[in-house]
Amino acid sequence: MLPLYVVNNHGQFNHLILRTLRDMDIEATMISNETPPAEVARGCRGIVLGGGPTLERAGVASAYLDLGLPVLGICLGLHIMATARGGAIRRGASGGFGAVEVEIFEQNPLLRGYPDRMQVWASHADEVSVVPEGFVRLAGSSICGVEAMASPDEHLYGIQWHPEVSHTVNGRLLFENFDGICSE
Repeated sequence: MLPLYVVNNHGQFNHLILRTLRDMDIEATMISNETPPAEVARGCRGIVLGGGPTLERAGVASAYLDLGLPVLGICLGLHIMATARGGAIRRGASGGFGAVEVEIFEQNPLLRGYPDRMQVWASHADEVSVVPEGFVRLAGSSICGVEAMASPDEHLYGIQWHPEVSHTVNGRLLFENFDGICSE
C-alpha cells in the first residue's frame, strides 16, 4: 500500500504529524512543498497539508488539490485549500492559541465518531472567512467561524486545529478517519 504524504509547509508541528501517523502504524513520508505534483501523484494514496507560517511559503502545495487524491489540510493547509478553491482568509479577530471548544455542525467521514462538541488545540492567527463554493462548513468555535470544512465530492477536508498534539482530545481519531478515507 502506498504511504500518506505529509507536506512540510514549514510549520512547527509538521514533524509531529508524521510521528503521530507512524506511531499509529500508518505508513507516511514527509515531502517538501516544492515536490513536483506528478511525483506526488505517483507516490501516495493521500496527502496531509501541514501547517506553516504564511501562504507565501506554501510552495506548490495548492497544485496537490488537483491530483484526485484525498487531502487533509491542517491549519495553513486549510488556508491553502480555501484560497486555491476561491475562498478567502483573514486575520482572526482574536487568533487562537490554546484550548478551544469546537462545535460540529455537520458530520462527515472525517469527523466520524466525534461528539457534537470537542476540545482541540489551536495555534493560528488567520482563519477562513469565506468558504469556497462546493465546500460545506463542518465546525466552528467562538474564536473561529470555520474550524472545519470539506468538499466531499473532491475528498478535500480542512481543519483549523491541530489533531497531532496531545492537547486535542482524541486527535488520533481524525487521522484514523482520514486513513480510512484514503483506503477506500
